[in-house]
Amino acid sequence: MSETLLSSRNLAFELYEVLDAEALTQRERFAEHSRETFDAAISTARTIAEKYFAPHNRKNDENEPRFENGAAVLIPEVKPAVDAFLEAGFLNAARNFDVGGMQLPTLLSQACFAHFQSANAATASYPFLTMGAANLIENFGTDEQKQRFLQPMIEGRFFGTMALTEPHAGSSLSDIRTRAEPAGDGTYRLRGNKIFISGGDHPLSENIVHLVLAKLPDAPPGVKGISLFIVPKFLVHEDGSLGARNDVALAGLFHKMGWRGTTSTALSFGDNGQCVGYLVGQPHQGLSCMFQMMNEARIGVGMGAVMLGYAGYLYSLEYARERPQGRLPDSKAPDGAPVSIIQHADVKRMLLMQKAYVEGSFDLGLYAARLFDDTQTGENEDVRKHAHELLDLLTPIVKSWPSEFCLKANELAIQVLGGHGYTREYPVEQYYRDNRLNPIHEGTHGIQSLDLLGRKLAQNGGAGLKQLLRLIVGTCERAKADDALVPLRQPLEQLVARLQTVTLGLLTDLSQGKVNATLANSALYLKAFGHTVIGWRWLEQAIRAQEGLDNASEADVAFYKGKLQAARYFLTWEVPGCHHELAILEKRDDACLSMQESWF
Repeated sequence: MSETLLSSRNLAFELYEVLDAEALTQRERFAEHSRETFDAAISTARTIAEKYFAPHNRKNDENEPRFENGAAVLIPEVKPAVDAFLEAGFLNAARNFDVGGMQLPTLLSQACFAHFQSANAATASYPFLTMGAANLIENFGTDEQKQRFLQPMIEGRFFGTMALTEPHAGSSLSDIRTRAEPAGDGTYRLRGNKIFISGGDHPLSENIVHLVLAKLPDAPPGVKGISLFIVPKFLVHEDGSLGARNDVALAGLFHKMGWRGTTSTALSFGDNGQCVGYLVGQPHQGLSCMFQMMNEARIGVGMGAVMLGYAGYLYSLEYARERPQGRLPDSKAPDGAPVSIIQHADVKRMLLMQKAYVEGSFDLGLYAARLFDDTQTGENEDVRKHAHELLDLLTPIVKSWPSEFCLKANELAIQVLGGHGYTREYPVEQYYRDNRLNPIHEGTHGIQSLDLLGRKLAQNGGAGLKQLLRLIVGTCERAKADDALVPLRQPLEQLVARLQTVTLGLLTDLSQGKVNATLANSALYLKAFGHTVIGWRWLEQAIRAQEGLDNASEADVAFYKGKLQAARYFLTWEVPGCHHELAILEKRDDACLSMQESWF
């Protein structure tokens, strides 16, 4: 049977040949695991995703949540799917055994969750948001908050959200107007409005724990005046029982072009002056707390984009193999039998582009998960510190590059299907619409590029960047051992050399106060930097594939050759194109910056 969620062979390649997941079992935290337990978890995830999530993906899209009597109503298939996810333990896949978790490495929990993202992005978003909210409370909440809110979330009885955006303030969080007044008993009373709150209301859990950004009366201006509050849908007594409905109202639902099965809500806090909230962390330090959940979400959004691209790629690949259409250009027999469209060179091009974008991004997302494991369980403090610095640098790429280029993969999947691709009878148009949301989820490309160029590159004296460059150089050195990899290695080396020069110049300009001019074309920098990173990851895959060919079974030869061909495509077709972006950055071209409003 054809695989529809992701390639199990490619996943095994990533886990065991590229990222060495088995080495993690040598660490104390994962000592009770083995490749067998890892594979068992993946198999369970695949089974649940195929049985409970994938079957209602289309129905989710065609039957959006409804706003009835002040509540959101979902199709009935969502709750059994979420319940199966909870019962199998995937909500706590990375948590300790002693709290009912699987104590899996993040690398494996991410690999498991990828199946649900591919099968049904909308339904998967409810536990995804809950995991992030629970992690935040675990790290920053008080013991009482953990007992009252975290424990029920771990048990799957409470779900979570993050409430940031307001009608007048999207990415500019310093401008939020939601206020929190001390009530004199250790709690606060919130008043304000939040919009685009994913999962802000639903019937899937006993309670919903909103993590809300708001400002205290004495808040300083700007982002340094933002505090973070737990605001439950229902109040919770000290004994854990539910109390009265909190003063949080569902004001309405938004109807987006994709992810239609996820409630996108407008919430009103404190219309009656009785919205109870609990301060998380220190006053005015809410954004630093929230950034933990936001960074987790950014990596998750990137992986979600990968998996929607992956689903579209696999579907269009299977379609191309089965769809007869036309004859090859050198055919001289007009009455000859049509060939399957996968035999046409341009269809091969579109499929190869998808493969390069999707499998390159998939590798990067799993590599980021592996880095997170190193931040937590690396063998010494230096390893953990270096992993954190590198992960911090790569987070804008992990979020934004797949959101852009796996969306392009979805576009190509539609084109492979021809006229059928544009109809709702086939799933690829939904994959595109669902994925089109990811370029704006958790920060736009522009915001991520400003974060990368304006902050992350120079952070800690450029420690993360120096590490990345050392790793790329090391990969290129290893590739020199095989003559077959020379044409793949050289374009990456040339791009890295020029990127370093451009980066140094841009950082020098920033240090001299030329902020607006330097950051004006940051989106171009993000693309070139992202292509460099993906090119590096493809060269790593190519090295492993070349090694694998030496002792490959007949069945694996085609797999490894496919890897090498995709690496060849990306490194020789895509990577050299980035010199155009670097040339514009070198010239500090101000075509966009100098454009005047009245000229439009």
